[in-house]
Amino acid sequence: MIKEKNKIKDLTQGKISKQIITLAAPIIGTSFIHVVYSFTDMAWIGRLGSREIAAVGVVAVLVWLTSSIGSIVKVGSEVCVAQGLGAHNEELARSYAKHNSTLAFYFSLGIMVLCQLFAHKIIALYALEDDISTMAEHYLQIVSLGFPFFFLSLCYGGIYTAAGRSNVPFAINSLGLITNILLDPLFIFVLDYGVEGAAWATVLSEFLVFSVFFYRIKIKEQLLGKWGIAGRLHYKETKKILTLGLPVALLNSLFALITLTMGSIASRTGGHIGVATINTGGQLEAITWNTSQGFGTALAAFVGQNYAARKYKRIFKAFKVCIIFTSIFGLIATFLYYFWGEEFFALIVPDPEAYTEGGNYLRIAAYSQLFMMAEITIQGLFYGTGRSVTPASISIAGNLLRIPLAFLFLSWGWQLNGVWWAISLTSMLKGTIAIATLPYIKGKIKLLSNSTSE
Repeated sequence: MIKEKNKIKDLTQGKISKQIITLAAPIIGTSFIHVVYSFTDMAWIGRLGSREIAAVGVVAVLVWLTSSIGSIVKVGSEVCVAQGLGAHNEELARSYAKHNSTLAFYFSLGIMVLCQLFAHKIIALYALEDDISTMAEHYLQIVSLGFPFFFLSLCYGGIYTAAGRSNVPFAINSLGLITNILLDPLFIFVLDYGVEGAAWATVLSEFLVFSVFFYRIKIKEQLLGKWGIAGRLHYKETKKILTLGLPVALLNSLFALITLTMGSIASRTGGHIGVATINTGGQLEAITWNTSQGFGTALAAFVGQNYAARKYKRIFKAFKVCIIFTSIFGLIATFLYYFWGEEFFALIVPDPEAYTEGGNYLRIAAYSQLFMMAEITIQGLFYGTGRSVTPASISIAGNLLRIPLAFLFLSWGWQLNGVWWAISLTSMLKGTIAIATLPYIKGKIKLLSNSTSE
């Protein structure tokens, strides 16, 4: 396979720390862009009031659930395409790219139809006041129109990451962010569309991101040659993508559903303040979550190429680099959330009652940041080798534990703090167990190593 310098980067050679940082930085930037996407909507809508924040916050969790399903094609692109490139088999990499794109199209279309038909029943799970529920329903129906664009963009971004060119998704998503920032005040305030205006701004921004991705990957560069958005699915490729992606999707989907349940518990305990706190607090906590996710994604792509090329020592060195960087970020976040949580929250929601409770949320969350970042980074090591069941099982079990813990703490009279502690303590538990699995995955990698590497 001929690798053109401006198209595909070979991650099986060269200085490891430089490659990881070069690969991870744009991915982290892209992750932050998605956080800022949400912040932009929340910040503008926060000026309308806490009731509007609650409405959008409810849908934000549902969009999270949708993106969790999209992780099938995201991880499938990042790992399967990377392994094809690492094995110097561009035809195989192209086949996986086509299959991931096809799955992205069909999955997103199905979810969009479900949201259009059952928005009322979905929002009713929160048992919110009628006016908030109505706003949330309309927001969901509009924002779901952008799901096909969002899913295909996840797929295309994953392909570029697998090719070692994570800077491309960063640049394209940055363009989408700028567009969203400009459209939000126009649609929300100037045109007076309110909450619905924020939804339309998001859809148009996602369409722009998809359009630029399509032009770059299909027309300008023809990365991996010619292949269609959707085509015939073959059993072997589809099975591998689903085998790798479904545990991740199940993990992320259950996480979103559990967050939905925790939001419902918070709503019944603290009303719309509870909903606004758990959703906006989650958005702020996503700063550290997305940083570690960025390193985990970079590690998965790096491991994918080197695992297929049988260069196992490079895998261990790359993992060490990622752990060092995520630990540094985790310590900084712990300090900031603990001492300035209320101030951060007030930037998004100026309601004193909301940002006071938000400060409590972030102070409690501060204790778990290092554990959470370790868990997510270790997931990247597993994913890159094609093993997603173990980290998914750890996360699913830990997340499920949040619900009974929350009810237990509420029975002790802890009120909303009981919900926040249930989230934080289970994050610590998951991180601890993930660290305990390191000897297992390292042993598996060493067992398969039969070649000398750098």
